[in-house]
Amino acid sequence: QVQLVESGGGLVQPGGSLTLSCRASGIMFSSELMGWYRQAPGKERELVARKNSIGTINYGDSVKGRFTISSDNAKNTVYLQMNSLKLEDTAVYYCNMRTYIDYWGQGTQVTVSS
Repeated sequence: QVQLVESGGGLVQPGGSLTLSCRASGIMFSSELMGWYRQAPGKERELVARKNSIGTINYGDSVKGRFTISSDNAKNTVYLQMNSLKLEDTAVYYCNMRTYIDYWGQGTQVTVSS
């Protein structure tokens, strides 16, 4: 069955960087299917970054210019590089694969604190 496993979360200082990884198994991997979402305390889940059906990348307004989504097809892995982190970036980050149905990872905690 399909499984998405995130890793790389942790505690970082404001202005710091962190890279998240998500490895997919049980399904043919395509970077065009992948995306990242996050959910902060007291807020609803929101888009962070994803590739759409025409190959362009959509970033949430709050992360544009700071976060980058990338992938390694040979490793069935998608990454989220996060730079210039802010306190408001604190959230649980979820990996998503969008096919005929959506698959989700269990999430990885990112905490930005001074």
